[in-house]
Amino acid sequence: MKDLINKFYKNHSLIYKVLLFICTTFLIVYLFPKSGKFKYNFEKGKPWQSETLYAPFDFAIQKTEEELTKEKNQIEKNSTKYFELDKSVEPFVLKQYDKTFNKTIPDSIRNDRSRLKRIGKEIIRDLYDYGVLNDIITIKDNANITILDDRVEKKKTDFGNLYNLSEVSTKIESELKKANLNAYSKPLTALFFDIIKPNVTYNKALTEKALQEAFDKISYTRGSIEKGTLIISKGEVVEGNKFLILTSLKSEYKSQVWNESNYNLIIFAYTLLVALALLMLLLFLRKYRLTVFNNNTKVTFIFFNILLMVLLTTLLVNYNSLYIYIVPIAVLPLVLKAFFDARLGLFTHVITVLLLGSIVPNSYEYMFLQIIAGIVTILTVSELYKRANLFISVGQITLVYIIAYFAFFVIHEGSIETLKWETFGTFILCGLATLFVQPLIYIYENLFGLVSDVSLLELSDTNTKLLKRLSNEAPGTFHHSLNVANLAEAAANEIGANAMLIRVGALYHDIGKMNNPTYFTENQSSGLNPHDELSPKESAKIITDHVLDGIEIAKKNNLPDRVIDFIRTHHGTSSVYYFYKKAQEVNEDVDLKDFSYPGPKPFSKETAILMMCDSVEAASKSLKEPTSTKIDNFVENILSKQMEDGQFLNANITFKEIQAIKKVLKRKLANIYHLRIEYPE
Repeated sequence: MKDLINKFYKNHSLIYKVLLFICTTFLIVYLFPKSGKFKYNFEKGKPWQSETLYAPFDFAIQKTEEELTKEKNQIEKNSTKYFELDKSVEPFVLKQYDKTFNKTIPDSIRNDRSRLKRIGKEIIRDLYDYGVLNDIITIKDNANITILDDRVEKKKTDFGNLYNLSEVSTKIESELKKANLNAYSKPLTALFFDIIKPNVTYNKALTEKALQEAFDKISYTRGSIEKGTLIISKGEVVEGNKFLILTSLKSEYKSQVWNESNYNLIIFAYTLLVALALLMLLLFLRKYRLTVFNNNTKVTFIFFNILLMVLLTTLLVNYNSLYIYIVPIAVLPLVLKAFFDARLGLFTHVITVLLLGSIVPNSYEYMFLQIIAGIVTILTVSELYKRANLFISVGQITLVYIIAYFAFFVIHEGSIETLKWETFGTFILCGLATLFVQPLIYIYENLFGLVSDVSLLELSDTNTKLLKRLSNEAPGTFHHSLNVANLAEAAANEIGANAMLIRVGALYHDIGKMNNPTYFTENQSSGLNPHDELSPKESAKIITDHVLDGIEIAKKNNLPDRVIDFIRTHHGTSSVYYFYKKAQEVNEDVDLKDFSYPGPKPFSKETAILMMCDSVEAASKSLKEPTSTKIDNFVENILSKQMEDGQFLNANITFKEIQAIKKVLKRKLANIYHLRIEYPE
């Protein structure tokens, strides 16, 4: 059991990557649309560019959306609207009319009173013959309606024959005018408004149910195609009935491919493709970016970004594939370049685009545009911490999108007459969304504990709390760090290393000397040397401990790991040779390990450059009456000694690059000492 636990512990990093790989694969497959993908691309009015197509199975020709909409509109227009009749209202109103007529109509009109009363009753019967509505309903006057009496059909009529309460006064005026009694219109109208009650109520639920039943009877197909029937020949133009048949086949293919019998098989095939793509990414990291591969946080960060882009694209595809280019895929290489390097950013971008190619329409066009945009992103964005650079790069990315899309459109359409200019708006929106990369980088730095060039720029400010403290407590060390930073930055630019990273590393590499500043010669101003009172071994320990002290201070001040690497490696496993030789004067059997730094050795170009520049700058203070020849020999001796000690074996730096660094250091030191060219006598 103990052996099993030990084995698990030793391989926990690899086990984590396997679990991450499996989880990411299944999440991506889960996000993919669960429908078959028609293997042919076609557009209306364009030639059929694939092989001659025969029907692979029997299928029906589907009606177009326009046909179905027209059919539904016609059904809705001819549909019956149902109303409920209240039979008790009419007798009640007539009774109320008899009661209130004599009270309302004065006796002074005896001659017309009986006739007026009779006409009033006729108006009431006429109103209730069709019905009086209880509220205003927006239905066309010629719409068919059915009036139900206790759920039994009583009569059919047009909606225009029903009366609203607002139409009663018009009816009274019309009838009284015919009988030459329009002088009594106002009192009779007042009477009617007191007694008239609605007797017809719109039954919305029954009407909608009847309409839905009619919709359900609509046939969504017209005609069918038998298996083996020629659908379209190669080179034939896709139009008219051919287009409808192909559209129907595409839709039928999706529904038939993803049936219960082979659903699991297709999901398995998708899983294989996604797993293969992600596996290529892991193999790339293992072969060319081993430091990234060994860091689980960084691998998780890369996989998370891929998953995020798949999620955003899938949501857009499900919503409306016309807006697919709004998703700022170019953010992916931008982010990865900010935290890692351009090559890894581009490789990951290509892998992501290949994954998305299986779910987006016009996959070839989409992949071409996105890969080109990714390449432009990598080539144009050199210094992300400079805001102007980001805006310029986003403008270039947007322009490339527009040019490439325009070229594809002309190839497909043969003209620009039908070009939808609003599509260019989606590319502009994509460019604007890409600008979100700056706050996104800040969020990622806090979530994943990574460091970008933007953070490095902030750390390079000599007014930061830690560097202020260094300049106050160990001014000589601070001045030394500035000189090393200038030398290292120049050397990094010469061989194409990360100049910003190495400058920050150089500024902070000696912060451990703040614990015992007077024990280092650059901070000794009074001429007193505290080492005179210590044994060589004790002195060596104080000197070598500044590396461990520096790491501790850096961690307390939350410096990024990439910066701490410079503190840890800037002396490698070299020895404090002065005190070692001094100890040998007393005892020749001293152990060199007691006078050596803990290491590790530099493991990158940047950490190797810092080691060279630190040693050269510190030792150059001992030069007396420096000349160009002395400086050349001096630089050669120090770097050759470090190479002989194997200090650069773990760093991916070449002899050619070391030679270039030597030239930079010689030139820079000559400038520092204001040397002129030595002319021959």
